[in-house]
Amino acid sequence: MSGHEPSQPSSHTFDYKHVGGRFLGLVALAVVAFAAVAIGAFTNTKQFAFSYLFAFTFFLTICMGGLFWTFVHHAVDAEWSVVVRRQLENIASLLAVMGILFIPLIFVAPTLWYWMKPENANDPLLIEKWPYLTKEFFWIRAAFYFVFFTVASLWLRRNSIKQDTSGSAKYTLLNRKITFGSLPLFAVSLTFAAIDWLMGLDYHWFSTMWGVYIFAGTALSSMCVLVLIITALRNAGYFKNVITIEHYHIMGKLMLAFTIFWAYIGFSQYMLIWYANIPEETIYFLRRNTESWQILSTALVVGHFFVPFLLLLSNMGKKNPAFLCGMALWILTMHLLDIYVVVLPALHKAGVQPNWLDFACLAAIGCTLAALFLKRLGDSPLWPLRDPRLKNSIALKN
Repeated sequence: MSGHEPSQPSSHTFDYKHVGGRFLGLVALAVVAFAAVAIGAFTNTKQFAFSYLFAFTFFLTICMGGLFWTFVHHAVDAEWSVVVRRQLENIASLLAVMGILFIPLIFVAPTLWYWMKPENANDPLLIEKWPYLTKEFFWIRAAFYFVFFTVASLWLRRNSIKQDTSGSAKYTLLNRKITFGSLPLFAVSLTFAAIDWLMGLDYHWFSTMWGVYIFAGTALSSMCVLVLIITALRNAGYFKNVITIEHYHIMGKLMLAFTIFWAYIGFSQYMLIWYANIPEETIYFLRRNTESWQILSTALVVGHFFVPFLLLLSNMGKKNPAFLCGMALWILTMHLLDIYVVVLPALHKAGVQPNWLDFACLAAIGCTLAALFLKRLGDSPLWPLRDPRLKNSIALKN
């Protein structure tokens, strides 16, 4: 760290004039998209169920990633991330909204998770998994996940905002204690949510690495969104003399690290299942290596790993905001493809069949979250104003 301590900038409040009509535009798009989704839900219920789960999971992983990086900040007492932490808190706070957006899935649950259908009650595999796969326990777990995510994210954000006024270090210590108590619950909740809602699409299939695989995409995608948000705010005139190329360098290194981690976990899962050659395990990859699904699976390997891995190796690229934003958009596109390949083959087993509901559900949930995030920007300062480590974060050298 540098010994130089620059003065703390004063333009820390978001001015809604930089939003213009975009907020109302997002709200209008969300309303129109949800109206279209509602029509689709009645005319093509099965397609709606899978399309909505696909869109919901994509945005849920990003929001959970915001909470994860907030936990990491407090757990390791990081200095570099102080100036970007408020935006991570804003992303994580949307988990409360995701709990509400989960409600439509309740009405189509048997369509998605066919173990709930009465005709499957005598399936020997389902009987073996009976203590876990019961409707009552399933909904209790889902409620627990969202209660935990909501309480943890809003509690951390509230303490952070309180510190902006009081300047007391007790909030830093309190958030650290909350983090240490929450990290095990976060790991368990993310893992079992992935098992319940994604692996549960085919309850015959199982993988012991599934939770870690979904976590890898969660951490990577949320870091990409953070890069895009920070850059948009910098281009609007915020974070001057606050966020520097040094911060981009670290975010770029984390993007590279989790690109490698995602590939490592994905390959390990594939290799272990291929080597064991157990029918209940291999069905997942057999289905995704069939017909046109194989094209998307191959594109995922190349686009989600090889392309970002090679392009992010250079320090020059990681210190270039425009380049890093381009990579962030690319990786987010690949993450979207990843979730699509996870969810939709359970419906279209013979091959890829894009449907307008896929895009409508993405637009409905995405516009809703984007509008609420813009509202969040003006609810509190853009960065923690009186965090004890703020000056060191601004003067970051790495």
